[in-house]
Amino acid sequence: MDYYKYGKEEINYLKSKCEKLAAAIDRIGMINRGIILNPFQALISSIISQQISTKAAATVKIRLNNLIGELTAENILGVSHEEIQACGMSNRKVNYIRSTAETAQSGVIDFDKLHELSNEEIIVKLTALNGIGIWTAEMLLIFSLTRPDIISYGDLAIRNGIMNLYNLDSLSKKDFEVYRQRFSPHNSVASLYFWALAKEA
Repeated sequence: MDYYKYGKEEINYLKSKCEKLAAAIDRIGMINRGIILNPFQALISSIISQQISTKAAATVKIRLNNLIGELTAENILGVSHEEIQACGMSNRKVNYIRSTAETAQSGVIDFDKLHELSNEEIIVKLTALNGIGIWTAEMLLIFSLTRPDIISYGDLAIRNGIMNLYNLDSLSKKDFEVYRQRFSPHNSVASLYFWALAKEA
């Protein structure tokens, strides 16, 4: 498995910006977070994972892999809606997956060239798809395209991690923006630590 790569440069930068985060990084150590380098496969995986547990998502992915083999647009569209649904997905989720596959196959979105676009352009393109919101697009930016400066206000665990670190009862979007600016341009690594801190709450 591939992991999100970061090192001393990112760590030292974040630690220089905040003593509390520095202490948390020293305590937690390096974080190995898996990534899916193929953006189409990453997006389908994200759709499968929406609103279900990690364990359930893993089971569904195994069943889908057994059904179609490699996760490609052609293979998805080569089986019926009902066959995909039988892997353990809702009717709506299958519609999202097939719609995304049709978008890829038709070339409406060239997933192989997404890396050439800016973060904002990618978010606009992806959120135009059925079932894809800003959070899902932001996760793709981190865990497939490995963009270095992404932190999502829409991610409850990230907000909880920040609140845990700074002993806050709430976190407005305005206050969140202060932290985003503080840890830029290494917000993606900061996100890894805020996710870890959320689990300590």
